[in-house]
Amino acid sequence: MFARFQDYVEYLKPSLEQAFTSHLAGLLGDLAPRETDLKKKILTGGKKIRGSLLCLVTAALGGSVEGALPRAAAVELIQTATLIHDDFVDQHRLRRNLPALWTLEGARGAVLLGDIIFASAIHMMNELGREDGLIVSRAIAEVSRGAYHELLNPSLLLEEMEAGRVDAALYEKVIFLKTGVLFGAACELGAVAAKADHQAQENWRRYGVRIGEAYQIADDLQEVERCVLTGSLRGEEVAPLAPALVSVVGEMGPWLLEALRRKSSALTGELLEHFQTAAALMKGEVERRLRSAVGEIEGDLPADDYGRLMRKTPWDLIQMFNEAGLPVSPP
Repeated sequence: MFARFQDYVEYLKPSLEQAFTSHLAGLLGDLAPRETDLKKKILTGGKKIRGSLLCLVTAALGGSVEGALPRAAAVELIQTATLIHDDFVDQHRLRRNLPALWTLEGARGAVLLGDIIFASAIHMMNELGREDGLIVSRAIAEVSRGAYHELLNPSLLLEEMEAGRVDAALYEKVIFLKTGVLFGAACELGAVAAKADHQAQENWRRYGVRIGEAYQIADDLQEVERCVLTGSLRGEEVAPLAPALVSVVGEMGPWLLEALRRKSSALTGELLEHFQTAAALMKGEVERRLRSAVGEIEGDLPADDYGRLMRKTPWDLIQMFNEAGLPVSPP
């Protein structure tokens, strides 16, 4: 049996990567000749934690992992398409220390390839079953909404903050749509693959959503801690972090507005204290969401090794993400 989620990921990796690569090649069809070895590496990279989590849910509920693999591949395809679009929209030139796809394919090619992958994942899951198709299509729509709601343009953020529209409610919406939704869909599909009833499917969906929200907060926390370490805050750094910071430390709003107007700010004095407070509160919020995730599925957990693994998986998954090591420990 597996002691940690990380061990399960390594065990599943060959099967999941084979399923993912096979489905990717199939949906690209006659686009395949355009691929280079570098492009293939970019498209197939990543830890595939969402797909692994999906398969683990199926296994924990007594289902066949073979039946879960096509669903896991679809979830990873959605994640891949999301990153292709995000890198272009955010103008990130690197992804996992490799060139972002848009820098090789151009903006048009990258956006269209992301669209092809999204549409093909929906088609794949519709062929598998109506329920699968609905879950996947809803997830894609909500992830896209999440990207739309992100205020990454400093000028737009300045307007929204001055109008008082950047608050805790906005951050809750962003972390749910941006990251929680796809983790939730993965766990829901895992329950579907195991032929669990509708209530169990909903419980596992919420389990995944809470993990995903914690994952996004941990991601934002890393950026907050990096700002504390460097002692500076650039205007372009304020945009992605402002909803998180205002959510946990409301009185930071005026400070962030000033940083936006100046386009940079030294992180000292009271502003530094606010950032340190925000980091501590965000760590606590990560822990709260992880505990909430386990609470969602307590009634569905088997009394065996899989049940024990599912209880600690939320913390294992965050630890995988945060190699520096968040001070998290399972309950």
